[in-house]
Amino acid sequence: MQMIIFLATGNNKGGGYFASRGVFLCMYMGFTVIWAVLNSFTLQVIAFLDIISMWWQVIGGLVVIVMLPLVAPHTQSASFVFTHFETSPEATGISSKPYAVILSVLLSNYCLYGYDTAAHLTEETKGADRTGPIAILSSIGMVSVFGWAYYLALTFSIQDFNYLYDVNNETAGALVPAQIIFDAFHGRYHNSTGAVVFLCITWGSFFFCGLSVTTSAARVVYALSRDNGIPFSPIWRRIHPKYKVPTNAVWLCAAISIILGLPILKLDVVFTAIISINTIGWVGGYAIPVFARLVMAEKNFKPGPFYLGRARRPICLVAFLWICYTCSAFLLPTLYPIQLKTFNYAPIAIGIFMTLIMLWWAFDARKWFKGPVRNIDLGNGHS
Repeated sequence: MQMIIFLATGNNKGGGYFASRGVFLCMYMGFTVIWAVLNSFTLQVIAFLDIISMWWQVIGGLVVIVMLPLVAPHTQSASFVFTHFETSPEATGISSKPYAVILSVLLSNYCLYGYDTAAHLTEETKGADRTGPIAILSSIGMVSVFGWAYYLALTFSIQDFNYLYDVNNETAGALVPAQIIFDAFHGRYHNSTGAVVFLCITWGSFFFCGLSVTTSAARVVYALSRDNGIPFSPIWRRIHPKYKVPTNAVWLCAAISIILGLPILKLDVVFTAIISINTIGWVGGYAIPVFARLVMAEKNFKPGPFYLGRARRPICLVAFLWICYTCSAFLLPTLYPIQLKTFNYAPIAIGIFMTLIMLWWAFDARKWFKGPVRNIDLGNGHS
């Protein structure tokens, strides 16, 4: 949104309005509140918005993916896109190609945000043991294909690579994808209207992603509070009597998101660390059940309607190794030389949080937390 306003009112060379940190924080807080409000309504409203989101991603994604290379005055060769390396040491301080490859995983994780919402909503669907896995695989497949195609469209449409990181370019070097789109439209039509439209399409995807992530986070909080796994669980597991959604959990997530966004006012590096921590927690949380399934004796596992069969262990192994790799990558510094303003504080923060959690477990939580609370009576099939 910040870049859309910047290019719509001009640009870095034409008197465009670049929102200050305070204004950007207000926009961030505003959208967080909007997502919380929308998630406070009945599940049918969320489902309707998800349908809009799906078609927005498909139609809007196709428009950007197909049109951007066609609009660009010239496109890069396939050899450049698939074999050429650019580490941009002048912008990142990183000149090592292997290290750049390791860090490249960060972009793929940003692309795959939100797909696990299907997993957290399975309890609220019919035939969850079958529709849940299908929904998860479908969302992963769609996001993977469209995300990869989007990155290809951007890379093929690069006009001048060295100009992308120039602080004197039209986007002030603040957002490389926006500069690629701007260069394509400005080079062809000598204005930024098309770039603003395409950025609005991309922003719509981010908006629906934020809505989806809020839905997912609220369900996680609700599930943990239902099992008495977090402080003040009775409050967070309350269901709205009319809309049948965990409204308190939704607003707790919104409040935490706003608090975590406050560092935007002063330091970018703190906000980057928060993103890394959240992603590690989100991705790393899947490592435990995946590893448990990997080492579990087959006689102790009862397959459901959706079963991977012989592929189960190889898939679990690949998934577990991928999780370990991605979580490790998010702990690495992304800017050099390492200074207070470039240091990745995620390892320190995670270490502190894990220490506090382990102490809490050792001195208090282990005395009363007994694991997941069964909410279905297996004897008669009633809740």
